[in-house]
Amino acid sequence: MDINGVSAIVTGGASGIGAASARLLASKGAKVVVADLPHQQEKGSALADEIGGAFCAVDVTNTDDIKNAVEMAKSMGPLRVLVNSAGIGWAQRTVGKDGSYDSAANLDAFKKVIAINLVGSFDCIRICATAMSTTEPLEYGERGAIVNIASVAAFDGQIGQASYSASKGGVVGMTLPIARDLAAVGVRVNTVAPGLIDTPIYGEGENSELFKANLQKGVLFPQRLGFQSELASMVVECVTNSYMNAETIRVDGGIRMPPK
Repeated sequence: MDINGVSAIVTGGASGIGAASARLLASKGAKVVVADLPHQQEKGSALADEIGGAFCAVDVTNTDDIKNAVEMAKSMGPLRVLVNSAGIGWAQRTVGKDGSYDSAANLDAFKKVIAINLVGSFDCIRICATAMSTTEPLEYGERGAIVNIASVAAFDGQIGQASYSASKGGVVGMTLPIARDLAAVGVRVNTVAPGLIDTPIYGEGENSELFKANLQKGVLFPQRLGFQSELASMVVECVTNSYMNAETIRVDGGIRMPPK
């Protein structure tokens, strides 16, 4: 699919994998709506200015915010691309050490991760795909492409990652049925599952570098953290390769995460 002149929405687009994807989409001619939380407006607006796009304040748990991003994108060009990159992590043990009910995992925290990573992704899909369904079909009836960002934690979840793994496993699990569903309107759906990608989440400085050096020991080859550009490359391939559909692809250097 040629994305020159089309509009794209990237949630979580102000930083990390989302920002790298937004830059690469823009380099291929897409007009990108950088959708992120209000407190990310400064970073998101700077990125949008850099790539000739626009920033939209979006909390993916708020359907009206998603609709606002869609309307903004439609004003910039036919909406044909969605990248679901917004997400959070949370680490907690399922039970506490003292055997009391109160020390068990925080259920509200579990629900929040599911609400953002899984329900939020689905809400973005259903609203964006609705808009895509009204666009003019391209050759072979193609109208758009959706790429979800999951994680290898969907398959190799570590101790403490129950909520995160459940949310990302849900994203993987819904990829095929949604792709089957949206085939009727010419919209493809794929999911990319990153391994250990070098993003600002690991911080900066000597301690950060030591932490990352320890993490990368489990990577098969090349034994390093992945570059954001490598992940973005796969995202854009899923968008532009019209025969990529209903698939989840690990981009992880061959890592299989240990229990902890």
